[in-house]
Amino acid sequence: MRYLVSGIGTDVGKTLVSAVLVQAFGDAYWKPIQAGDLYNTDTHKVQRWVSKTSVQYFPEKYALHTPASPHYAAEIDKVHISLEDFVCPQVNGNLIIEGAGGLLVPINDKNYVADFALHFQAKVILVIKHYLGSINHSLLSLAYLQSQNIALQAVVFNGEENEASESAILRFLNQNTPIVRVPHLAEISPESIAQIARKLPKEMLL
Repeated sequence: MRYLVSGIGTDVGKTLVSAVLVQAFGDAYWKPIQAGDLYNTDTHKVQRWVSKTSVQYFPEKYALHTPASPHYAAEIDKVHISLEDFVCPQVNGNLIIEGAGGLLVPINDKNYVADFALHFQAKVILVIKHYLGSINHSLLSLAYLQSQNIALQAVVFNGEENEASESAILRFLNQNTPIVRVPHLAEISPESIAQIARKLPKEMLL
């Protein structure tokens, strides 16, 4: 199965959550587009944080130099990103695909990160982190997935709990949607990732 890890925005913990998912359930990891930090990519981070040795890591299709929206980073690098150029790696098992930014981050002048879900036939795992405005961003993200008939596999709350925010978001969700939590980590390490991964419900990715 294929799962697209996306978020309600930038810096909500997609890479951290991807590492936890790879440790718990994943057989392979792929970041199709990396924009910026080419010497310490999200793939490098996941490789450092995941202690499971059987995982396959696939190279990025596009490695862009500027930490910006992929469509703009590609323009700076004089590269054209086409959705049709992406061919999903074939994996026996679960492939964890990490998006860039939020669902509606553009990859070119007509496609968004959310289009990866349909193009790769992947279910979305939505990462939510609480901050001022996160309820709106969460509900808009969920509403967009529904409007495009994109399958939502699970919601992951990353970081500190906020009961008021979470209750508002949960009212919008199907009661059968798995809800899991990745707590705030003072230090990210293979040990802390493995500890969280062991606590994830086995039915999360069924």
